[in-house]
Amino acid sequence: MSWFKERLTPNETRSRRVRRVVVKKRTKFQNALVADTYSFGRCLVLDGEMQSSEFDEFIYHEALVHPALLCHPNPRSVLILGGGEGATVREVLRHRSVDDVVMVDIDGEVVDFCRRHLKTWHQGSFSSSKLKVVIDDARAYVENGGRGFDVIISDLPTPATGSPVNALYTADFFRALRRRLNHGGVFVTQAGSGDFTQLEIHGRIHATLRRQFRNARPYYAHVPSFGVPWGFVVAAPVKDPLAMTSGSVDAEIRRRVKGPLSFYDGMTHQGLFNVSKNIRAILAREKRVMSLKKKVIFTH
Repeated sequence: MSWFKERLTPNETRSRRVRRVVVKKRTKFQNALVADTYSFGRCLVLDGEMQSSEFDEFIYHEALVHPALLCHPNPRSVLILGGGEGATVREVLRHRSVDDVVMVDIDGEVVDFCRRHLKTWHQGSFSSSKLKVVIDDARAYVENGGRGFDVIISDLPTPATGSPVNALYTADFFRALRRRLNHGGVFVTQAGSGDFTQLEIHGRIHATLRRQFRNARPYYAHVPSFGVPWGFVVAAPVKDPLAMTSGSVDAEIRRRVKGPLSFYDGMTHQGLFNVSKNIRAILAREKRVMSLKKKVIFTH
């Protein structure tokens, strides 16, 4: 019997029984695993952390993509940082207005075996003529490139002590991202665990974005394979997602999105953005702490 054990905090772990290992390798950048599990089907695991599962990846990817794109009146160009599975691209391409997508991922080996082994994720989206895949460091691409985008989506790993990815969650990097947005552009990032006991990293990401963007709103979706509510933050200078009604979201989905969605609609939108009082209190406290520190730094 084989088990995959994921460390959640210094005091907690979660285990899943593995039926078959599909790919297990050390790339230039990370330890990568694709495995078939009994509870969640095929799963992608990077550096010991669950990235997505066949059972519920649609929850994470619809929550990451659609609120942000609906906050923009007419998104045509989209930059995706990370997103090697291709599922973020899949959801972006469902928007009729989008005709230009750039996906930047540092690990070409992971992208290649996601193409081969995670076909239910990308559903052929890698073959779209609208997509350009760039194998490069996201920070270098953002800081050195010149063109702008209507929407930027950060689908990068969560910060961790000593991780090089921490440089992609700093105030300096968020300022660089803001310069790459077209006028009225929208930025959204996955922002770590939204679990009540694990909010420190999420709170720091939110506090950092609040200093760089107008209307940086946190929201949460429960992803069963993650075992916790997952946090996101969207920064939309023109349209506040908290003010969007259930009816207006449903109307925009009908007008702008191809095909039915499995998770996200107007009623779901209300649930995502109406944050409970105890979480709001923690985020407000984190904001005050960070304002005293003047700037937010993730060690890397």
